[in-house]
Amino acid sequence: MDKEGDILYFDPFYFKNGNKSKPKYFIILKVIDGKSLLASLPSSLDFRPTDVLENHGCIEIPEAAFNCYIFQAKKYAVTTNNWAFPLNTYVYGQQIDEYEISNLKDIYPVEGLDYKIIGTLLANEFEKLLSCFRNSANVKRKFKRLL
Repeated sequence: MDKEGDILYFDPFYFKNGNKSKPKYFIILKVIDGKSLLASLPSSLDFRPTDVLENHGCIEIPEAAFNCYIFQAKKYAVTTNNWAFPLNTYVYGQQIDEYEISNLKDIYPVEGLDYKIIGTLLANEFEKLLSCFRNSANVKRKFKRLL
C-alpha cells in the first residue's frame, strides 16, 4: 500500500468526506516521507466538456479550468501485469488528495481481503499521468510541488 504507481482496489472505499462508501480504484501518485500518500480516486463518470474528444491521455483546458487523464477501457494495458481498466476511467487533477498511510492501514488492514493491488502502472504511463498533473493550472500548487 505504499508503492508509487500502484493501482489499488477497495470494496468498499470509505470516503473522507462521509459520502456513501462504494468500490473504488486508488492510484498512488507519491509516497510522502513514508507517512502519507498523494493519490487519486479515478472515476467512470465523464465530466469532459462536450466538444473534447475522448482520447487516451491528458486533457488540459485552462479556459474551462479542466484537467483530466483518460484511461480508455480495455484498449490499453496500463500496468506491468497487462491489466486495463474495465470502463473508460477519468483521473481528475482537482480530485488529487493526501491520505495518511496509518489511517488507511487501520481501515484496510489485510491485502487481498480489505483491498487488492491491481498492478503497477507502466513507467511511461505513470510519467504521463504525473506530467499531466504537474503541468496543470487546476492542480493545487502544494500537490504539484510534491509530484
